[in-house]
Amino acid sequence: MSLAVGIQMDPVEGIDITGDSTFVLGLEAQRRGHGLYHYLPHDLSYDRGRVLAMARPLQLRREQGNHASLGAPEAIDLRTLDVVLMRQDPPFDMAYIGATHLLERVHPQTLVVNDPVAVRNAPEKLFVTHFPELMPPTLISYDRAQIKEFWREQGEVIVKPLYGNGGAGIFHVKREDDNLNSLLDLLFQTVKEPLMVQRYLPEIRTGDKRIILIDGAPAGALNRVPPAGEARANLHVGGRAEAATLTRRDREICEAIGPILKAQGLIFVGIDVIGDWLTEINVTSPTGLQEIDRFDGVSLEGRIWDVIEARHASRHQQRPT
Repeated sequence: MSLAVGIQMDPVEGIDITGDSTFVLGLEAQRRGHGLYHYLPHDLSYDRGRVLAMARPLQLRREQGNHASLGAPEAIDLRTLDVVLMRQDPPFDMAYIGATHLLERVHPQTLVVNDPVAVRNAPEKLFVTHFPELMPPTLISYDRAQIKEFWREQGEVIVKPLYGNGGAGIFHVKREDDNLNSLLDLLFQTVKEPLMVQRYLPEIRTGDKRIILIDGAPAGALNRVPPAGEARANLHVGGRAEAATLTRRDREICEAIGPILKAQGLIFVGIDVIGDWLTEINVTSPTGLQEIDRFDGVSLEGRIWDVIEARHASRHQQRPT
């Protein structure tokens, strides 16, 4: 079965082929004989009922500095593709929301991964609030007085923009810290969204665990350890990746959220767990495939494509002849 696959992502020329999850998803698609097309989110357009992308045929190879070849751009009706991978990085802003609305016009005739409606309804830091029993004490608010009261109650907190990503704008505010007012001034001057404030979890010093769920089932994990003097464990800000296994609590979390993820068409999801607490559910452009592949000797991208191909085959069989 050869599929035509569109990859909606950031510029492919600048990716890190040693860590980029979209890259290995594309390589695996090629290995299976699927044809790839690459386009940027701003290449999307709507024209009299059709959703078009100015896309370019794509060939990938694991060669540093020579990892991608792009053909001439052509206007492609996304309904003529079999699969679209929505893989551009956040921030989850109005441009991101607009892209989900356009892709909703072609899904499920063209299988969009992840389901664009579910992505729109599940921004990372808000989706986790559907599971309050699994997350640390959390406040989401514009109100300075509420934020200060929450900080006094919890003692130490993490403050971050609600729609931030990649560790940007995350601050650790300690007990009796006299910088909170200045910090709130800075954040509210630079972002137009409420702040998320969570109890600081000291377990972050031993790692922030990224767990990959495929079609609602846990498939692998890695631990991201922050560098000394840092409260963020994101790999691109200096966090160190380590092999990890799932604890009993990790499995309880996955069992609680997995059926909901599967029912919503969220095939590839990455969750973040610190200690015993679920802190984020990443559905927009989760990462971690290559690191887990290397640690565990597996191919998570292969498992993702198994699910995509099965979904596509099932929908094709259900279409009227």
